[in-house]
Amino acid sequence: MAVRSLFPILLTRDLPRLVSFYEHALQARVGYRFGSPDEDDYVSLTIGEASLGIGRDPGVPGRGSGDRIALWFYVDDVDTAFVRWRAAGGDIVAEPADMPWGERVAQVRDPDGNLVNLGLAASASSD
Repeated sequence: MAVRSLFPILLTRDLPRLVSFYEHALQARVGYRFGSPDEDDYVSLTIGEASLGIGRDPGVPGRGSGDRIALWFYVDDVDTAFVRWRAAGGDIVAEPADMPWGERVAQVRDPDGNLVNLGLAASASSD
């Protein structure tokens, strides 16, 4: 199992505001959007040679905001990475599953409780 890339994902209740901030503050460019025609749920920004994801935090009424940041590792085999994560003592949030945007993803937490996504890009599955 090899890691292909890594990028952070910030979570926010005001996605348009935070995207606009990074566009103006660091000259970020939108590389990808996912959501409904009326509202983005996720935006990927390119800042120089780096990538930053920003996702909508829907929050839970009465519980405040959830995670503020997550990590996303693209791996060459999500299922193997998931098994290794579990064997190493990591917590499981969601088992590997095929997502509507074409990627296979598992959601886990490290020993400190940080949210981590293990993903395989749709284009990588044909490698």
